[in-house]
Amino acid sequence: MHEASFYKKLENQQLNCHLCPHYCKIKDGKRGICRVRKNVNGELDAETYGVVSALNFDPIEKKPLYHYYPGSTILSVGSYGCNLSCKFCQNFEISQSCVPDYVESRKYKPQTVVDNATAKKNNLGLAYTYNEPIVWFEYMYDMARQAKDKGLKNVIVTNGFITEEPLHQLLTVMDAFAVDLKAFHEDFYKKQTGSSLKPVLETLKTLAKENKHIEITNLIIPTLNDDAQEFEELVKWIKNEVGENTVLHISRYFPVYKLNIRSTPVDTLLKLDEIARQHLNYVFPGNMHTSKGESNTYCPDCGHELIERSGYYTNLTGINENKQCSNCKSPVKGIVLK
Repeated sequence: MHEASFYKKLENQQLNCHLCPHYCKIKDGKRGICRVRKNVNGELDAETYGVVSALNFDPIEKKPLYHYYPGSTILSVGSYGCNLSCKFCQNFEISQSCVPDYVESRKYKPQTVVDNATAKKNNLGLAYTYNEPIVWFEYMYDMARQAKDKGLKNVIVTNGFITEEPLHQLLTVMDAFAVDLKAFHEDFYKKQTGSSLKPVLETLKTLAKENKHIEITNLIIPTLNDDAQEFEELVKWIKNEVGENTVLHISRYFPVYKLNIRSTPVDTLLKLDEIARQHLNYVFPGNMHTSKGESNTYCPDCGHELIERSGYYTNLTGINENKQCSNCKSPVKGIVLK
């Protein structure tokens, strides 16, 4: 057993978890909504501590993080569980499950994972991803702290549904955040994810105030969150609260898990992409293939190509040694480079 953080003991061996805005009240022998934090005799057990579902070296663009050390490799680690219950989850096998479902799961001490990260030449660091890292907070934090001591970078791919205290603790070790902003409507969050929008927006505002590198992904699902007016409100909010140089990934939905709505038409994605580009400097449609260079990065000042992408292949074509646009010589904005 590894005792979890961020909880309070109640009467009759009940617990109140404070890790995320669900504030689960958990009876003895039961788990919270996330499925991986369990009340064991009046103490909260972080069941996924040391339990790994996947451990792979990935291009950082796969997170997706397009403007954080582009072209780098990073060691990605995942576990089990999630504090959301998205009907369209792409990784539901590991996110909507608990540790007993996977008796053959691998176990790694934090130091072992960090050693794997340092052993590969030119590896940037660690990415906490695949399922929701917030629900295995203690394991992630211990790895991130050790990785930071080794000079590695830490990035997290998250839904942003977290309370203030653990978020501020994460800020001490995390360098970049890839955040899923699933819609801009409370009703969507309630019906489709079993959570709420406001805490996610608060997380993004906090990250912006702390000057963390942020990239946002919005999965577009037909009839649920593809309204052009609502989408423009989302984009304007990002510009005003997070910044116009924030990367926005507009991702194409395909039927999966409990949702059988038709796939997002490419035309819808391109229409929303056009709207977003009126407000943000860096917008990338995802999960689609065209020949128009939508995945490339262009200088906001002169339109010159800065970064060329083909799949996960990345080439810094238009950035000089002074981290400037090679055409207009303006400093690159919103891109973290070596």
